[in-house]
Amino acid sequence: MKCASVVKAAAAVVAIIGLAGCQDLKPLQADVASLKDQVAKLTSDTASAKSAADAANSAASSASQTASGAQSTANQALAAAHASQSCCDATNEKIDRMFKRSVSK
Repeated sequence: MKCASVVKAAAAVVAIIGLAGCQDLKPLQADVASLKDQVAKLTSDTASAKSAADAANSAASSASQTASGAQSTANQALAAAHASQSCCDATNEKIDRMFKRSVSK
């Protein structure tokens, strides 16, 4: 009988200590709340970073289109320059032939 009383008393002490430990949840709740705030901030930061990346991608696409247009214009200018040079060469050739004819007469 005495042994049963000791076991019951020990069980009661363990139960009291266990309940005392369970009441110390406030720091854990504060940590959970802090973690929730951090997750919310990180979610916001991630959305902001995605928005910035999308804007940079759009700017890069626009720059690529502008560069493509500039390349096209440069190619047209080069073609015009080649045509002009051909015309100039033909004119110089005609002048040279004209002078050769007048010298030979």
